[in-house]
Amino acid sequence: MSPPPPTPARPAPTALGPLVARLRLARGWSQSRLAAELCAAAGVCTLSRHEISRWERGARVPGRFWRGWLVRILGVPGGVPGPGGPPRPARRGPGPAGPRPATNTTRRRTGGSSRRTSTH
Repeated sequence: MSPPPPTPARPAPTALGPLVARLRLARGWSQSRLAAELCAAAGVCTLSRHEISRWERGARVPGRFWRGWLVRILGVPGGVPGPGGPPRPARRGPGPAGPRPATNTTRRRTGGSSRRTSTH
């Protein structure tokens, strides 16, 4: 029995961070300028050059919202690749049974006192 023919190797997907850095530098933009352009286009001024730096270093991966704006602003051919790093922790929210019940906001103090205090 002969071994199966080798499958052609696929090119490795381009990592998002180096792609963003390369496209940004091709325009002669600083990280601050890219952050400003993204904020202006999205109408949301919550992005700083620090976050751009984290994306480029691979410390963080932009979410779907910012990936969409990166495509528009940087003109990424074929779109921005999705997250390729470690999975993000799941957000905590209402489960399938609905919202969680309210919790008691008062606690007993230690030391035997029966006086209640508020945690506000």
